[in-house]
Amino acid sequence: MRSLPHPATEDIELTEVLRALADPIRLKIVARLATVGELTCGEATDHLGVHKSTASHHNRALREAGVVLTKQEGRLKYISLRRDDLDARFPGLLDSILTASGDRPAETTPGAAPGDRPRLTASGERGRG
Repeated sequence: MRSLPHPATEDIELTEVLRALADPIRLKIVARLATVGELTCGEATDHLGVHKSTASHHNRALREAGVVLTKQEGRLKYISLRRDDLDARFPGLLDSILTASGDRPAETTPGAAPGDRPRLTASGERGRG
């Protein structure tokens, strides 16, 4: 699996993160990733009712802002939230934005251990840690 280009943690800029999260579609993508963990790009956007090219645009904007990490495995691209990087750079920002938007999942409550967040297992099933 190879990662697509994205900014290093120390290069993530607050203005770019806020610009990316200001779009309602991108905010819904981030909320879904915060809820269920890593997904294919299609799974992350299929509930939004947008065209594939529009979804690709939103995924790219989130990746270039440093909000998500995109990895490619064969023909599939997997997208995951860079929660640890964002929390290290801007503590509490993501939780505050998700709470204010009303899209905050229970798994992102303050003080929750990173291992408590849902992830996809190697078999594609939802698991923990």
